[in-house]
Amino acid sequence: MQRRESALRCEVAAATLLLNNLGIMGYSGHVAARLDDSQTFLIQSFQQSRSTIGPDDLLICDLDGGVVSARAGSRPPSEVYLHCEIFRARADVQAIAHFHHERTTAFTLAKGAKLQPVKNHAARWMSGIPVHDDPSHVSTSERGRSLAQTLGGKHGLLIRAHGQVIVAESVQGVLIDSIHFVENAQAMYDAACLGPVAPLTEAEMVAFSSEFDRNKHIAKLWEYYVGRGRASGMLPKAWAL
Repeated sequence: MQRRESALRCEVAAATLLLNNLGIMGYSGHVAARLDDSQTFLIQSFQQSRSTIGPDDLLICDLDGGVVSARAGSRPPSEVYLHCEIFRARADVQAIAHFHHERTTAFTLAKGAKLQPVKNHAARWMSGIPVHDDPSHVSTSERGRSLAQTLGGKHGLLIRAHGQVIVAESVQGVLIDSIHFVENAQAMYDAACLGPVAPLTEAEMVAFSSEFDRNKHIAKLWEYYVGRGRASGMLPKAWAL
């Protein structure tokens, strides 16, 4: 196994365990990461628990959803096509997270509700947070292509009555963005209980983004969450993180 693949396996497994521990990813959902050949990617199997996954439990799939490499008896999750078609459509995307966070999904259930950036780090979604109207499992290539079209060039979306999809330039980035996405939804929900919500203005988001060092922020928070995971014993110190 190449060193790059080995390190990426550790990152995907760690991101999955951390999202599960934070209550963002439950018994289903998945993190996928593109391999260096750009035509294959790592992803959890259907069977493997998101609370106990390790680097060697990950499958390698191609962009048609076919299994290139896997442990005996393992198969991809039914929504593997969500990842296939986003990777196919977006050369800039190196990692994808799909999860089903209930509070965040609520913004697709109430008429007139619209998730908007209200916290500073949600400036990441300044270009908008689209809602994919089909609540079905993304279990076919056709559904995957439809979802990728809804996503377009944006960094995340909501699937009505279903869940969320976050895309980023790295596994570390997709972990941090997933956390911020959920934090923003929770903050907006809480604010709405107190009174009319005041989303960030475009000018505020532009000003924040102009001074924001994304790479440093991701590195800082990745170190924090990995450190917390190691201190609890959830993440083995031997993993290349």
